Amino acid sequence: MTVSKNKYVGRPPKFRTKEEIQEKIDAYFKECEGELLLDGNGNPVCTPKTGLVYTKPPKPPTVTGLALALGFASRQSLMEYQGKKEFADTIIRAKSRIEEYAEARLFDRDGVNGAKFSLINNFRGWGEKPEQEQDTGSNMVALAEILMRPGKNRNIHDFEGDDEA
Repeated sequence: MTVSKNKYVGRPPKFRTKEEIQEKIDAYFKECEGELLLDGNGNPVCTPKTGLVYTKPPKPPTVTGLALALGFASRQSLMEYQGKKEFADTIIRAKSRIEEYAEARLFDRDGVNGAKFSLINNFRGWGEKPEQEQDTGSNMVALAEILMRPGKNRNIHDFEGDDEA
């Protein structure tokens, strides 16, 4: 049996350093800003009716867009990469920028529904109802205590579902 001298097994990591991934993250957010049309003097072109004119319109930053810009196949792959200690802070900071954008859209009549959907599905703590912590260990103990206590006229059929409909 031969042992590889390389300590890594499997596919090499996409990024070697947090600076490398940060560079791609910055490029993604810059791309989201769009590209303004500039006049001969380098000033942005603006019309009274539509406002600023873009050669490439801005787009909202999204978790999936960030994942694709970083070369991942899905947002889930990005979430898994976030689990790597050396990249966690960098990815969390980038996701926080996206979260901040979505949160700001909650105050915009046109963007509220999309922002709400994104926040609930991509970020913790944004659910419709507060998450209830379930202590399954204490629930199991309570259930065991109930089942151990003898009950008057208790029958196994009292705990079974009604199969006849």
